[in-house]
Amino acid sequence: MEKPRKVLRGELALVFAVIINSFGVVLMLQSQSGISAISSVPYAFSEVLPQLSLGTWTYIFQGLLIASLFVLRRKIVPEYLLSFAVGFCFGIFVDLHESWVQLLPQSLPLDVLYFAVSYLLIAFGIALSNRCRMPITPTDLFPRELAAIAKVRYSRIKIAFDVICLLVTVCLTFICLGRIMGLGAGTVIAALTMGKAIGIIGEALDRHVAFVSVFDHSGRNHA
Repeated sequence: MEKPRKVLRGELALVFAVIINSFGVVLMLQSQSGISAISSVPYAFSEVLPQLSLGTWTYIFQGLLIASLFVLRRKIVPEYLLSFAVGFCFGIFVDLHESWVQLLPQSLPLDVLYFAVSYLLIAFGIALSNRCRMPITPTDLFPRELAAIAKVRYSRIKIAFDVICLLVTVCLTFICLGRIMGLGAGTVIAALTMGKAIGIIGEALDRHVAFVSVFDHSGRNHA
């Protein structure tokens, strides 16, 4: 007999996901292994145009992703607008975490630890976001919705999305600054493997928990 799954509130899961994902993004950058792919484009813009913070560029980039989904769907989807609101909060948390994470001590073993923790936090946070039955950050929403629109497995879309973000970052920083910034071995590892990691974590979540929220009628699991 299959063990019943624990039911959790999606609203709380979303808040938790936003906090740990924003922390994971900043911690990965602190590890000096490179920034996560989903934040590499905002990071590149924050280096090229430092008048705006990383968090501000983050929700500008997310706004562009939402606009792209409107074009692909050929209609205005209210859930996407709510997703942008979540993305705005995500950007604020990025700036908040960046203000204190830079104070963490650094050494080679600690950098490896920071990368491992950030990788797991981001993968878990995205898998959680995809299941919380709430509007999620646009950087998580975009590959999920694109997978549904294109009818392609989420992990494939996620990896392709991350690789494209990295290519944009490479071109932008190299052309504008004369050198590649924000990318490292950790960035490449995460871009090539995180889609699969999210899928594995998501399957584990599906076996043990289920989520309910005020948006149950629009909840979908794709990872």
